[in-house]
Amino acid sequence: MNKPIKNLKAELPKKVRIIGGNWRSRLLTVLDLPGLRPTTDRIRETLFNWLGQDLTGLRCLDLFAGTGALGFEAASRGAILVVLLEKDKKACANLSTNFSALQSSPAAGQVEILQRDSLEFLKQQADHSSNLIFIDPPFQDSSLLDRAVIEAGRVCDDSSGGGIYVEFPSSRLREEVEALLPDWHCGKYLEAGQVKACLFRSGRG
Repeated sequence: MNKPIKNLKAELPKKVRIIGGNWRSRLLTVLDLPGLRPTTDRIRETLFNWLGQDLTGLRCLDLFAGTGALGFEAASRGAILVVLLEKDKKACANLSTNFSALQSSPAAGQVEILQRDSLEFLKQQADHSSNLIFIDPPFQDSSLLDRAVIEAGRVCDDSSGGGIYVEFPSSRLREEVEALLPDWHCGKYLEAGQVKACLFRSGRG
């Protein structure tokens, strides 16, 4: 019964690449840590096609940043501020290492890397203070995703672009996640293997 899980773990990439923008084709190191599951190239390419290639001026939060693939991709594409939050000490240190390696070609905006509890940080943010929020927590903790999604609905203002991106396991019903954001709609949706993803947009956008 454990064999497929072991094989999946063995196939995790040791590097992921940034797809577009200032850091296009640059590589990010991936640590082998429990619960760390980098968003695949295919899903990220689809997501940033949804968002548009140019994120100039957007303020972004990458909750549960992990490898930082989503947040660094946003910074690469011109976001004015990207805050990457990661609770795990080793993963956070790896984010800083990856960012240092990217600094040979600095991004236009500001990048902050914080070793913080993402949900606590989110609760401290002002209403409508961010434009784009990435939510991709460890799949084994569904309550963490629920609380983060609900809070993100208060914090996010996508009137100038952006939205709330949520990645969740394929075993979960899309309707359950949509119900967490009654004032938003899942404007874009995909299923890829064991992953489902929604990009939520509000009526303000």
